Amino acid sequence: MAREAELAACLEAVLGSRASANRVFELLEPLAGQEEPEHIVSAARICSRLFGALLERRELFVGPLPDQDASLGGELRAGPCSAARAGCGPARAQRCVSPLAESYSAEDKYRIWMRHRYMDCVGCLGELMAHDAFQVKELALCTLMKFVELEAQHPLVKIEWKGTLTFPCDLLKVVVDGLLPTTEDASLLISRFQEYMEYDDVRYFVMKAVTASIGQVMQKTKERPLPFYQQNVFSLISPINMPNKESEMVKFMVKQDNREELKLSKLQAHKQVFEKMWLTFLKHKLPTGLYKKVLVILHDCVLPYMNEPTLMMDFLTVAYGIGGAISLLALNGLFILIHQHNLEYPDFYKKLYSLLDPSIYHVKYRARFFHLTDLFLSSSHLPAYLVAAFIKRLSRLALTAPPEALLMIIPFICNLFRRHPACRVLVHRPGGPADMSEDPYIMEEEEPSESRALESSLWEIQSLQNHYYPDVAKAASVLNQTLSEMEDDISGLLELSAYELFDKEVKKKAVDMPLEFELVRGLFGKKNDIFAEHFSLD
Repeated sequence: MAREAELAACLEAVLGSRASANRVFELLEPLAGQEEPEHIVSAARICSRLFGALLERRELFVGPLPDQDASLGGELRAGPCSAARAGCGPARAQRCVSPLAESYSAEDKYRIWMRHRYMDCVGCLGELMAHDAFQVKELALCTLMKFVELEAQHPLVKIEWKGTLTFPCDLLKVVVDGLLPTTEDASLLISRFQEYMEYDDVRYFVMKAVTASIGQVMQKTKERPLPFYQQNVFSLISPINMPNKESEMVKFMVKQDNREELKLSKLQAHKQVFEKMWLTFLKHKLPTGLYKKVLVILHDCVLPYMNEPTLMMDFLTVAYGIGGAISLLALNGLFILIHQHNLEYPDFYKKLYSLLDPSIYHVKYRARFFHLTDLFLSSSHLPAYLVAAFIKRLSRLALTAPPEALLMIIPFICNLFRRHPACRVLVHRPGGPADMSEDPYIMEEEEPSESRALESSLWEIQSLQNHYYPDVAKAASVLNQTLSEMEDDISGLLELSAYELFDKEVKKKAVDMPLEFELVRGLFGKKNDIFAEHFSLD
């Protein structure tokens, strides 16, 4: 409390009299980060009040900030020791005065000097965003954003003509740089910052600052991933809530009369900046985990808000060619580009066919993959050999699939038969192979047309009719009957889990069935048994 009272008294002195201006150093000194977090927090709050008041009172120099030494020439510094620090004794102090200093009035010199102290404060707050204590980080962030708002209302740049945008981009860049450290995870601080991203102008300039930051930081790494930095960038840009219509852009931190005339108020301009930011982010190599996170949201949170979604074609085609879970996740974005933007992808179905491996029934993204595969195989114009190859590979992989996957894949295969009647020969082939040793189908063949699927039969599904789980056996027996014309709705089965099946079985009510007409007596249950006289089942 004594420390806070001392800082508060210092604040009153600085604001009350310019003769006490040098005491501002007492307020700035704790911001160096060497003191206890509580003292730093107190000093930051006092500095927020001090420079907030100076901005509102317009007591900071407006315009390009002159060099302190050249413009002040030794005047209004931290006291007589300033000349000593500059290497000048008292007798030579006059020779420290720059000719440029004589062109400024005493009022201007005070404003210039105090503006330099304001810049010192901003620099310290930017460094405090990397402090160990989250309380200090959060207060530094909020104080800087308060300065952003005040500078927007009371610009420190000269307005050459009416209607000029006066947003403090340089100050906002200090904030963005503080949110994107390269050596630690800043997701908690970034989540605190998200409330400011609701302002359309803040969001616009943050996206521009992020784009510039990525270019500067990643250029130094020579394409080597920076996991912490890239994760922080993703945490900052992935929750961005872009407007759908220009009429929705009504929340601005800077209030301007001619806002409708500015580029900042145009949805097209926001989409352009958003697009450039994501393209800059994705052109650098990403860690595998982050690669997957990007692909999960790309189709829903990025592509719809780009001016030219086809610019993502290279990124998605490369991702689709990597294989494994990354290829599965790339399907969503490719689906949008193929169906909505006429993307042509050579050998697309060959690649999709190659993604079918034993892990497909176990991966976390199974539901998404089969939903998209169902859409890609929905066209009735696909050749029979291609669909037959998919049916055959899915059936072969079903032999080792868990029950929850089988309850989804069997109706999936039945729907393919309904769409493509030419493939029903796989079911109605009495003399077909009865097991794997006789099957002409080549599982290892990468080219669907060379797999000889149409020469085979679905003995795998017939085998599943003897499955240990009764519901799977019942589902597999459907192929013994004539299929209805109406397709099965598999949407409710895509995310079926083993837990749900187990829970369903546990909750089944068992029906008591009488086993004998006479109640059991004694140990062995026989009438007139001698053991019944000496042993009881109670």
